[in-house]
Amino acid sequence: MSDPSVEKLRADIAASRERLAQTVDELTTKAAPKAIVQRQTESAKARFAAATTTPSGDLRTERIAAVAAALAVVLVVRCILRRRSS
Repeated sequence: MSDPSVEKLRADIAASRERLAQTVDELTTKAAPKAIVQRQTESAKARFAAATTTPSGDLRTERIAAVAAALAVVLVVRCILRRRSS
C-alpha cells in the first residue's frame, strides 16, 4: 500500500511534466521561422488595411492622397538633384 502523499506528489509531478511539455511545444511553434513570418505578414496587412480604409470599408482617400503627394515630392526632389549633379 502506498502513502497517499507520495501518490499525490507523483500525480503533481506528472501534471507538471505535461504542462511543461505543452509549453515547450507552444514555444517551439511560436519560434518557428515560418510562423514568425506569417504573423508579421498578417500584422502588416492588418496595419495597412487599418491605415487605408475606414471601419466601414471605404478608402481613406485623404491618407492615400497624402502618401501620393509625398511620393511625388520625393521624386521631384530626386530628379532635381540628379540634374544638378549631371
